[in-house]
Amino acid sequence: MRTLGIVVPTYNEAENIKDLIIKIKDSLKETDIKTRVLVVDDNSPDGTGRIVDELMKSINSEIFILDCLHRAKKNGLGGAYMEGMKNQLSYGADYIQQMDADFSHDPIYLPNLLKEIETHDLVIGSRYVKGGGVLNWNLYRRLLSRAGNIFAKCILWIPVSDITGGFNLYRRGVLEKIGLDSIKTPGYGFLLELKYQTCKSGFRVGESPIIFKDREKGASKISKKYIIEALLLTIKLKFGKHI
Repeated sequence: MRTLGIVVPTYNEAENIKDLIIKIKDSLKETDIKTRVLVVDDNSPDGTGRIVDELMKSINSEIFILDCLHRAKKNGLGGAYMEGMKNQLSYGADYIQQMDADFSHDPIYLPNLLKEIETHDLVIGSRYVKGGGVLNWNLYRRLLSRAGNIFAKCILWIPVSDITGGFNLYRRGVLEKIGLDSIKTPGYGFLLELKYQTCKSGFRVGESPIIFKDREKGASKISKKYIIEALLLTIKLKFGKHI
């Protein structure tokens, strides 16, 4: 049986995490795949990690496994994904899924991504292909996100419409060939650089439409600093600068 390893970084997601994990399990129950959800928690003051630990006692089964990697402090999204994805590779996952904990990435789309990965090496849950979109964003945020993705696509010249998105499914062979340690960008830029290296290495990349919904519970972690970081990273990647 194939294994799907899902990595969910968290910091103060107590209001969302239990419901998210239950919905992930429900969304995958009709698929022929074993799933391991790894929550990477940065010592959330609101007790997110403890909630996961308690849920593990009741939800785990032969085909659905929940685990929690407790980090000592908040240390960046890139680092959380790095540790979580290495952990899933060590576990033996055939596919590794990145997703947020705030329901902006709806688990109902997971079966679609799994179907697409049969003929691709990376499948991006995309806001910017036909059938995709965003909800609950103001006009400024919509324009900023769209312009950022168009800018990155034009500069980097890769066939991806949603370069900055975080709902991505990789085959393990992609990560093994690229080498996670070669990705040097901290924070949200980790997502962009890993996609870029995947395209640059000649892997098959597909996009599957999703509707991205802004969080309803908890506080957003995205700031202007992330936007500036992504723009600077695009230029650095283009001109081969050390990151």
